[in-house]
Amino acid sequence: MTITVTVIGGPTALLEIGGLRVLTDPTFDPPGDHPAGPLTLTKTAGPALSPADVGRVDLVLLSHDQHPDNLDGLGRKKMAAAPLTLSTPEAAARTGATPMLPWQHHDVGRVRVTAVPALHGPPGCEPVVGQVTGFVLTGDGLPTVYVSGDNASLECVRLIAGRFPAVDVALLFGGAAAVPVIDGRLTLNAADMVTAARLLGAGHVVPLHVDGWSHFGEGPADVRAAFSEAGLDHLLASPVPGRPLLLTPA
Repeated sequence: MTITVTVIGGPTALLEIGGLRVLTDPTFDPPGDHPAGPLTLTKTAGPALSPADVGRVDLVLLSHDQHPDNLDGLGRKKMAAAPLTLSTPEAAARTGATPMLPWQHHDVGRVRVTAVPALHGPPGCEPVVGQVTGFVLTGDGLPTVYVSGDNASLECVRLIAGRFPAVDVALLFGGAAAVPVIDGRLTLNAADMVTAARLLGAGHVVPLHVDGWSHFGEGPADVRAAFSEAGLDHLLASPVPGRPLLLTPA
């Protein structure tokens, strides 16, 4: 009933669970400007580990492929070397990943991966931002782990909590990301992360995607302040980037 989490940077983390090494949204490029359709997104911090440092990866969980802050050039190469990537149907058509619709599951060894709903912005944003998915990992004798992906919808979190009422570890993508072409936030803000943790009954919360890009409206300090104000700072697990952290469900 343990999981080891190594935060690499942005949305990228290495999860060691049930004998698998699982990589989320691979991003390994150095800081700089990245084109994203009509926009340019600026990366301000590089990864804590290189693809070589990460080593073997058994499974990639890709929330979406269409934005460079969730999948970049070096990330694509690392993903291509992995034996299996799970993602949205849109991303699968472009990358060769295995497609998953919400609530479908895929078993990898002892781990069952269930795709769960995510909305990358306010309602109605899908024609602009495209498909996004989150994931829940379960298995006999394993903790239940939620990987939110770039989700801004608490309603999606409520639906997930209804299916998985006891989440041991929630990896929540935050940062309150925003861009001019969308009227509203693209990801959770710190206050929403607190609400999501409560909805999920999370035992541990690992903030991801809360720094490293100029289009983020909030950072790690905002997350710490929000959880402290809510009296939930004991839930926060903030690993030093690049260093594994072993988490055991309460």
